[in-house]
Formats: sequence, structure tokens, C-alpha cells
Amino acid sequence: MMIRIAVANQKGGVGKTTTCINLATALAAIGWRVLLVDLDPQGNASTGLGISQARRTRSSYDVLIGACSAVEAAIPTRVPRLDVLPATVDLSGAEVEMVSLDDRAHRLDKVLAASPSGRWDICLIDCPPSLGLLTVNALVAARHLLVPLQCEFFALEGLSQLLQTVERIRVAFNPELSILGVALTMFDRRNNLSQAVAEDVRACLGATVFETIVPRNVRLSEAPSHGLPALIYDLKCPGSEAYVRLARELIGRLPQLAVAA
Repeated sequence: MMIRIAVANQKGGVGKTTTCINLATALAAIGWRVLLVDLDPQGNASTGLGISQARRTRSSYDVLIGACSAVEAAIPTRVPRLDVLPATVDLSGAEVEMVSLDDRAHRLDKVLAASPSGRWDICLIDCPPSLGLLTVNALVAARHLLVPLQCEFFALEGLSQLLQTVERIRVAFNPELSILGVALTMFDRRNNLSQAVAEDVRACLGATVFETIVPRNVRLSEAPSHGLPALIYDLKCPGSEAYVRLARELIGRLPQLAVAA
């Protein structure tokens, strides 16, 4: 049974895509077969894994509208055992197109459920920075939610809205959805505010927050322009080392997968 994790936060620029790419790479590196679903019309996860626009002949859009299966649309990346379901700008119109469909909230869930057993061990879903129908599809399809949270003044603002959405989806569509954890990102050690925000978030959310804090790091920002995960671009940079630790924590919160691997 493939584990499915949605990586979501309706605020943009909090490190969702960077988190998806590097966790997916870390999990593939230890031998798991990983599928990264790019549900953001900007397609940054696809670009960050070196998938050119020309190679995106089939995309997550085609999968959502039923034009092809996940297996048909998935593209192998340069990282062994890591496939990506790429995004194209067509996704920006998908929300409007899906509104008239009866099963509009379950499109992704059905596609992933139809994938051959054993093809992938784990699926990470990179959500757009909104709580629209694409994110709803991700939350209905997922069993776990990972929330990247930037260490900045407005970090907690909007989190309550996301948690309310999660609760509504639990009640209406997916009672199995649970919060896997909150990952603090873009931490600036030189900035007292970052430390204060991290303490506030821990005070509010307790053990839900991962111990690992991902620092603000130039190498993390540079890596996507080379079409590489930071873990391959520069394994020894502080950002990469943080994502390796975060992956270990994530594995510890998925005991059933750790046993199966």
C-alpha cells in the first residue's frame, strides 16, 4: 500500500517545493520507490528535478481529467527510484474544468489507487499555494499532511485556516487524513525573530513540530536552477544536511513503511 503525503500550506514561498524535492530524493536514496506529484501550475517541482517543458507531454493535468494514468504520465528523474508526475500551466484551468465533475474532489485519489501495487512505495504531493480544488484533491488523496512553515512574523497566520480545511475534508471525504508534522523552514540564525517564531510555533503545536529546522541557505535556492535537488547539488551544505535529518524524522513517524522497507 503506497503511503501518500500531501505537502501543503496556502501561503506561498514557505519552502513547499524545496521540501518535496529534497525529501523525495532522500527517501529514494535509501531505496524507496518514490512518486512526486506536482500539482502546482507553476511546475517548480518538475523544473527543480530537471524535467524540461518539452518532456512534459503528459502531466498531472492529463491525469486529473482522466486522459491518462499516473504510470503513463510519470517521468523518471536523474535520481534513481524517483519519478515525477510533472505539472504544466494547463493545471491553472483544471479547477474550472473539474467543477462540473461529480467526483471532482476524488480525481487524484482514484488515479493513485489505480496505480499498480508495488510500483511506488511512497507518494509526495506538492500542492499549490491556495486551498482550491487542486489542494483539496491532494488532501482527499493523502493519508498524511506535512506543513512547511516559514520562520517569519506571519508564520502562524493562515495555519488555522489550513487546519480548518483539513478538518472539513476529514468530515466530508477522508477520515484517515492526519497531520504528520509541521516543518520549520527558512530559519535565519542571525535573526532573533526566527528563534522567537520557532518557539511560538512549538508552544502552540508541541510534538507536531519536527525537531529539525531547515535553515535559510543559498545552496538550497541555487539547486533548482541546475535542475537538481540540493541533496545532489551540494550534499554537505547546511540545507541538505537538514533535509536528511528531516527525512529520518519523517521515516520515524511512518513506522508501517519503515518496517516494510
